Amino acid sequence: MARFDVTDAEWALIEQFLPVAATGPLPRRVRDQFNGILWRFRTGSGWRDVPDRYGPWSTLYSRFNGWAKAGVFQGLMDALIAEAASRGQVGLELVSVDSTIVRAHQESAGLAVAGETLDALEQALTEEKGAPLPEQPPVLGHVHGRGV
Repeated sequence: MARFDVTDAEWALIEQFLPVAATGPLPRRVRDQFNGILWRFRTGSGWRDVPDRYGPWSTLYSRFNGWAKAGVFQGLMDALIAEAASRGQVGLELVSVDSTIVRAHQESAGLAVAGETLDALEQALTEEKGAPLPEQPPVLGHVHGRGV
C-alpha cells in the first residue's frame, strides 16, 4: 500500500458503494483501481502518468468514466457525508471553496456599451415594464448618455 492509498478502515466504508460485476475484477483490483483514480486527481497528473501498481491507465480511465457516468462518486460522497453526520462529525469547516483557481475570460470584466445603445435598451425596458428604471450609479466608468 502506497503512502496515500486508502486505509483498511476507509476501504471498509467505501467498498460497499463501488459496483462490482459478477464477471468484473476481483475486489483487490477494484481497490487498486480506486487508489489509482485518487492518485491521478490528487497529483493532477494525466491518466498515462498513473503508476503501474494501480493497473493500466486505460483501465483506470474506463473505470473512472463508467463510475462517473453512473453517479457512483456522487452516491459515495452522499453516503460518506451521511455516515459522518450520523457520527456527529460533519461541520461547515469541511466545506472549502478555493477561488485561487477560478479564472474568468479577459472580456468578462464588463461590456462596453455606447451611450445611445444603453439609452435604447433602457427605453425598451421602460416600455416593456411600464415604469422607468431607478437611477443607477455609473457602471465601469460609463456615464449615462455618453461614453467616458
